[in-house]
Amino acid sequence: MARRFDTPGMGGSTDLRGSIEESVRPHVGRTGGLITALRAVQARIGYLPPETESVAAAAFNLTRAEVKGVISFYSDFVRAPKGKAVIRLCAAEACQAQGGRQLEREVCRRLAIEPGATSASGDLTLEHVYCLGLCSSGPAAMIDGDLMARATPEKIVDAFDSAGRAKT
Repeated sequence: MARRFDTPGMGGSTDLRGSIEESVRPHVGRTGGLITALRAVQARIGYLPPETESVAAAAFNLTRAEVKGVISFYSDFVRAPKGKAVIRLCAAEACQAQGGRQLEREVCRRLAIEPGATSASGDLTLEHVYCLGLCSSGPAAMIDGDLMARATPEKIVDAFDSAGRAKT
């Protein structure tokens, strides 16, 4: 039986494979179509489910390995659902020199999450990124797309507490 999921703004449950096919179809035959199709699937579903590989391979006359290679090459493609909130901590050298490792350890402790993981509740994902462009103001973080210079564990946890999302 096909997996079912709720797609925001689409009025309820939809067949996952059918949703992937609908997202891929408009990009077939276009230059760069595979990448734009994968982006469309991720925009619609929030990540690239395993079924994406076989659907895209068939649509673009590629092997699943070729599609998987493209997905794994680009770091913007995600293969598992992310949390409702996403914290990105800069792991580049400038931020590490300004306390990035200590920041990560303390954020992980306070929010009870490991780097690269999504909480069991699905509320939070913690990711590493390499350079948020705030090298002179590190350590840097990004919380739900909002940049934070001179990040501290307190500032990060407070940002989630104020929005009612933190679980400390």
